[in-house]
Amino acid sequence: MKECQNTEWKETWNDDYLKWICGFANAQGGKLCIGVNDSGQVVGVSNAKKLLEDIPNKIVTTLGIVADVNLLSQNGRDYLEIVVAPSSVPIAYHGGYHYRSGSTKQELKGAALQQFLFRKMGLSWDDVVQERATLDAISPEAIDYFQRNAIRNKRMAESAYTRDVRTVLENLNLLDEDGHIKNAAILAFGKNPAKFFPLCDFRVGRFLSSESDLAFQDVIGGDLIRMADRVVEVLRSKYLISPIHYEGLQRIEPLEIPEDALREAIFNAIIHKDYTGVHIQMKVYNDRVELWNEGLLPAGWTVDNLLQKHNSKPRNRNIAEIFYRAGFIESWGRGIDKIVSGIEGSGLPTPRFEYDCGGIRVTFFRNVLLQKSGAGDSPRENGQAPSQAPSQAPSQALSQTGDSEVTKGILEFCLQARKIAEIQEKLGYSDRTKFRNTYIKPLLDRGVLEMTIPDKPTSSQQRYRTTAKGVAILASNSEMQDNE
Repeated sequence: MKECQNTEWKETWNDDYLKWICGFANAQGGKLCIGVNDSGQVVGVSNAKKLLEDIPNKIVTTLGIVADVNLLSQNGRDYLEIVVAPSSVPIAYHGGYHYRSGSTKQELKGAALQQFLFRKMGLSWDDVVQERATLDAISPEAIDYFQRNAIRNKRMAESAYTRDVRTVLENLNLLDEDGHIKNAAILAFGKNPAKFFPLCDFRVGRFLSSESDLAFQDVIGGDLIRMADRVVEVLRSKYLISPIHYEGLQRIEPLEIPEDALREAIFNAIIHKDYTGVHIQMKVYNDRVELWNEGLLPAGWTVDNLLQKHNSKPRNRNIAEIFYRAGFIESWGRGIDKIVSGIEGSGLPTPRFEYDCGGIRVTFFRNVLLQKSGAGDSPRENGQAPSQAPSQAPSQALSQTGDSEVTKGILEFCLQARKIAEIQEKLGYSDRTKFRNTYIKPLLDRGVLEMTIPDKPTSSQQRYRTTAKGVAILASNSEMQDNE
C-alpha cells in the first residue's frame, strides 16, 4: 500500500476527516483508509462495524454526497476504505471548501476559491456580467480594430464585417440571454475599463541599480485588444534600444529584444491575469526586463508544466477567445514555446520563467554591451560584441563633456523628454546658445542624449531625452558612488 495524491491513511476515525473527503470530492477523487498507520501497515480499528454505519451517514448529512465505505481485512485486522468520486459541483464542509493537492489538503480562500467555484460551474471570471454597463461603454474603434485584425489573419470572413457593436458582441458570446455585457467585453473593448476594474492597467517602470531606484514610469490603460500595441510603442520610444542596420537601401530598426517574443509574453500576461488582483508590471533594468502578472497556476501545476507540452488552460476563456479570433494567439498552449523560440537566434539567453508572489514572472535578458554602444550604433552581429563599446569608467564618462555635475543633472532631468528652455531653467543657465554648444551638443554627439524630433532640430516641439546609453552611465555612476 502506498500513500499518494489520491490516497490518505489514518489510524483512527475523527469527524474532522470529513474535510479530507471534501477535498477528494473537489479534486480528482481518492481513497481514505481508516486503520492504517503512516507506514502503510494495517493496525485495524476496533469499532469497524459501527463506523461502517456512521461514516456514510455523516458524509451524506455533512457533505451532501455518497461515498463507498468498504470493510476490508488484513492479517485478521479490520480497516475501512472510503472511496470518494470526484464531484462535478463544489462541495462544502460547514461553509468551507477544501481541496486535495498533492499529498496535502488545502482550504480554498480568496482568488483560489473564486477560480475553483467558477471552474466547477463551467465558467471563468470573465463570464460574469456587469449589469451597470451598457453598449455605450464599448469603443467602436476597438471593435473595428478587432475585426480588421481577424480578417487580416483569416480568422473572420471579410463579408462578416459590421459596424454594429451588439452584433459583434453576440457573435463572440459576450452578452447573456438578457443582453447584459460580460466582463470580457468591457475589458477587451471598453472605452474606460478602469471604471469597472480599477487595476486593469499595464505599468512599465525604468529602474536603475535596484528595485527601489525608479527613474520613470508609464501607466498604460484602455481596452485590452490594443494594449500590446501601446505597450510595445512605449517600450520602443522610451525603454528599449532599436539598433539600426541596413538591408540594401532599407533602414531596419528591430527592438533589442525580439518583438514577436515580447508580444507573445504581453498577450499571455493579459489573457491569464487575475483581474481582481493588481495591475500587470513590467520592470526594465539595465540587464533585463521582468514581466509579471498576478494569477494562480491551474490546480496541481508548477512552472515545469508550463515549460513542457501542455493543453491550453486560459484563466479568462472569453478574453483568450477574443485574442484567438483576432489572430494574436493560438489555442494550443504554445505561448511559452513561442516566447522561447522567438528569442532563439538573437544571441540573447533563454528567458526565465518563475512562479512568484501569486503570479508568473518572465525575465528577458538584455545585451548589456549593446546598450553601452548607444542607441544609434550598429547592433552586435552573430553574437559578437560591438567594436566601439566605451572602455572609460563611469565617472570619466560623465566628465567628458565639461562639468560632470551639470552633465549628470541634464541626464537625470531628461529621463523624461524636456524642452531646452526647461533644462536651462532647471540648471540655472540663461545663455541658450552657449548652453547648447557647451553641454547639449556634446551629449548628443556622444549618444547619451537624443532629440525626440531628429529630422527637425529647430522645431518648436523639440525635446531632449536621455538615451539607454545615458541611463546605463547614470546607473553605473550611482553604483560606484554607493561603493565609495
